[in-house]
Amino acid sequence: MRYYRLHGGERAATDSLIAVADDETAYDLTSASPDLGSFRALARAANANDESIDAIARKRLDDSDRIDRSVLDENVLQPVIADEVWAAGVTYRISEEAREAESGKPEVYIDVYERERPELFLKATPSRTVGPLEEIGVRGDSSWNVPEPELGVVLHRGDVVGYTIGNDVSSRDIEGENPLYLPQAKVYDRCCSIGPCIATPETIRDPHDLQMSLSIERDGEMVYEGSTSTGEMATSCEELVSYLRRHNNLPETLILLTGTALVPPETFTLLEGDKVTIDIDHIGRLVNKTVTV
Repeated sequence: MRYYRLHGGERAATDSLIAVADDETAYDLTSASPDLGSFRALARAANANDESIDAIARKRLDDSDRIDRSVLDENVLQPVIADEVWAAGVTYRISEEAREAESGKPEVYIDVYERERPELFLKATPSRTVGPLEEIGVRGDSSWNVPEPELGVVLHRGDVVGYTIGNDVSSRDIEGENPLYLPQAKVYDRCCSIGPCIATPETIRDPHDLQMSLSIERDGEMVYEGSTSTGEMATSCEELVSYLRRHNNLPETLILLTGTALVPPETFTLLEGDKVTIDIDHIGRLVNKTVTV
């Protein structure tokens, strides 16, 4: 099943609620119990009962209000406020090639791509992360900014509990100038978007067999379109999570972005007002406009 965080609207008891949807029906789980007011609360209940998140949700469906599925497109927030968002680099051949092309020190990227240890870095904190239909940011001191569509692995207390879509917005000229500038190229206001939902492992049977697409519109015209498959990943989600856990006391809820295989041409840069759309099979569509920060 897929879990959405929605505006609470006229609800007096809560500012947001958690909805669950299958392919045909959507339910407001918070209407069944205010204790199920967030994805984190669902994950805690699953841990306490030694059950899956889907099993906890199914028990409450009969007591939950049905909601119109259109609300899931119009009223959606970040599906979970993760304590941290991490990201992996050069996990696809095209991203390794793009890093080489932008860098004056290309050898460091092939060294990572061909090694067992992946590149992992802290991408965003909650204050730097936005949700669906919010504006992603591009740095005002950069002349080459790009979206990076990625499959996100959702972890709760170190265990994989679902998958989402992430946009690892990046400043390629800053990153390419010197590898030591990577944090500035990656971590800044509105540098990451997450959404529209979290799909559980029961829904995502194989995270390495998902179609992913990226489109960018400017002034009503399509300026970039591309598609790929997560099957192109050189490093599995399991391996990335394993390295992230090593000697690292993870927070309760964390999202790990797994790298991008869709890279716009070197002549392209995001401009304020651009509309970025990312689709991943069985998860949904993440849409954001762009603002300069």
